Amino acid sequence: MTSEQPIQTVDCDQQPTKSSRRRQRPKRRELFCPAHPEKQIEGNGRKYFLHLLTVEQLKQRGMSEKRAKLVLNAYPVLVLSNEWLEELFCPSCGSSRWCHVTKVDKTEHTVRWAPRDLWEQVAHVDPSVANPTVSEFTRREARRHRRVTEAGKRYFD
Repeated sequence: MTSEQPIQTVDCDQQPTKSSRRRQRPKRRELFCPAHPEKQIEGNGRKYFLHLLTVEQLKQRGMSEKRAKLVLNAYPVLVLSNEWLEELFCPSCGSSRWCHVTKVDKTEHTVRWAPRDLWEQVAHVDPSVANPTVSEFTRREARRHRRVTEAGKRYFD
């Protein structure tokens, strides 16, 4: 038993359809250093999203007082998906700093240095208390590079 299948021919002059074209890669987010606006900064660390608990915090972001009260009655804690704190590295500064990132659209973001009081709006994080899982020895050795001799020189240069 032989089953013959019809041979399919493809016309070479035919343009590929829109769905058969390869899609372009999505654009990466563009984050620029607040101190050096021309320099792009990088960070793929953990994002700490901001939580809003009061009507005043919602009013600061442009919501009317009546609507803010309705939202907080429906959701006692409102998590903002377009604002977060993230540690970002700037090659010009040569250091990592905590930044307050606000998402404008898919690729455009506004970045500013995160003030310490903004950490109060992040759940489960208290920046004034040291990490309890880190030993005192490890904490002390991490600060070791800052130690200075009596002559004013660093121990590890």
